[in-house]
Amino acid sequence: MKQFDRLYINGNWVKPNSADVMEVVNPATESPCARVPKGNREDVNTAVAAARRAFNAWADTPAKKRAELMRAVADEMQRRVADLVEAHVISMGCPRHLVAELHLDASIAGMHYYADRAAQMDEVDEKGSVILCKEPVGVCALINPWNYPLHQLMGKVAPALAAGCTIVSKPATQTPLQDFILAEIFEAVHLPAGVFNLVSGSGSVIGPMLSGHPLVDMVSFTGSTAAGIKVAEAAAPTVKRVCQELGGKSPYIITKDADLEAAVRYGVEDVMLNTGQTCNALTRMFVPRTYYEKAVIIAKKVAEEHRVGDPNDTNASMGPMASAAQKQTVIDYIEKGIAEGARLVTGGVDMPVGMDKGAYVRPTIFADVTNDMVIAREEIFGPVLCMIVYDDIEEAIQMANDTVYGLASGVYAKDKTSALTIARKIRAGQCYIQGSYFNKEAPFGGFKQSGNGREWGDQAMHEYMETKAIIY
Repeated sequence: MKQFDRLYINGNWVKPNSADVMEVVNPATESPCARVPKGNREDVNTAVAAARRAFNAWADTPAKKRAELMRAVADEMQRRVADLVEAHVISMGCPRHLVAELHLDASIAGMHYYADRAAQMDEVDEKGSVILCKEPVGVCALINPWNYPLHQLMGKVAPALAAGCTIVSKPATQTPLQDFILAEIFEAVHLPAGVFNLVSGSGSVIGPMLSGHPLVDMVSFTGSTAAGIKVAEAAAPTVKRVCQELGGKSPYIITKDADLEAAVRYGVEDVMLNTGQTCNALTRMFVPRTYYEKAVIIAKKVAEEHRVGDPNDTNASMGPMASAAQKQTVIDYIEKGIAEGARLVTGGVDMPVGMDKGAYVRPTIFADVTNDMVIAREEIFGPVLCMIVYDDIEEAIQMANDTVYGLASGVYAKDKTSALTIARKIRAGQCYIQGSYFNKEAPFGGFKQSGNGREWGDQAMHEYMETKAIIY
C-alpha cells in the first residue's frame, strides 16, 4: 500500500489541515493500492498564497534558467520511469508493457519541447510606435483528468513553467500518484519554492475552490463537459482565463475509394486504445453503404484480436477501465445501445473470458447505429465503437457535424489530397487523416461543447501568457 500523508506546498511536504484521506483503488484487483490526503479550503488557500508569493521571482527568472530546470525535470522523470510505470499500472490498470508508449514517452518529450520554447517569452515585436511583449498570465490552477494523468498534466505544467507562471495542481481522485511523484521530482531538481504546489482532494470540492479563488489568474481543466461548465461558472465572477478540454464524440469518415481494410483497422484500434478512455477517440465510424457489411466483418475481426487481461500480462492489449464506476457507465451505455436496436457485433455486457473480478469491459462493436441514438450522441468513454452507414459524402459530413461536440475527427480517403478536402468541412479542433496519430506540434482542443483554448503546440504557450502593448 503506497501512502502519501503530506501535500506539496511552497517547496515543502506539509501536513494537511484535515485528517481525511482518499483511497486509490486498483481497478484490476478491486483492492486499495494507495492513500493520499484529502485537502480542504485552508490547504487551497495556503497553496495559492505560496504560488502568488513565488510568481514575481519566477516570472523574472531568465528564460534560459527556466529551461535548464525543465530539462532537469525531464531527466529526473526518465530516472523515475519505473515508479511512473507502476503508478499507471496500479491506479488506472494500464498494461505495464504499454505504459511508456501511451503515457510516459510523450510526457517526458513534452517537458523538453516546452523548455525549448521558454525563450519565446523574451521575444519583442515592434510595429511602428508600438512594442508588443509577452508576460506570464500569473497563478494557474491545473485540474487534471484520470485517463491520461501524466500526459495531460504535462500538457499544462510544461507550457506554464516555460511561460513563467506558478502552479497549483489538483490531480484526479482515481489517479493522483503520478502527480505526487512529479512533486518529488520538482523537489529533487530544486524548483523554487511555491512555483509548483500540489493539493489532492475531491474534485467537486477542490475544483470550485481553485476555479473561484480570487488570487488565481487562470484555470486549465480537463474533464467532462458537465464539470467544465461548473468550472467556468465558478471562474466567471473573478473574470479569470479558463482553458477547457472537455468531452467528445468524434466522427471518422471512411470514403468509398479508401483502403477499407487499413481504414477500418485504424478506426477500431483508435477506439480500443487506452481501453477506450480517450477523449478524442473516433467513436463514430461512417462507412459507405456499398462496403458497410464488409467493414463490419473487418471491425469484428480486429476487435476480437484484442486480449483483455491483467495489467501485468504481457499479452494483454487492454486492461480494466480506470474504475468500477467507469465500467458501470460503459455497461449502461452498451445496454442502451442494445435497447435502441443497434446490432451488437461483438463484445457486450459480460465479463471478458477468464476474468471474474476487476473493472473489465469487452471490446464492443455496434452496427446499424443511427446518428440519433444515445450511443451515437453521448460520450461513452470506453471501448465501444458505433458504425453508421451513409450514401454520399455530403451526408457523411452532415452527420459528422451533427453533434454538440467538436474535439477531434478523422478521415481515411484515397489519398491525402482527397482527405484534406473532407477534413476542412468537419467542425472539430483536430482531424486525423490517413491513419495519423498524436503529434505534440498539433494544438489540441475543441470546438463547440468540447471546450476552448488549446494544449500542445506553440498555441499552448499562448494560454499562459498575456500580450502587453507599449505605445510611444
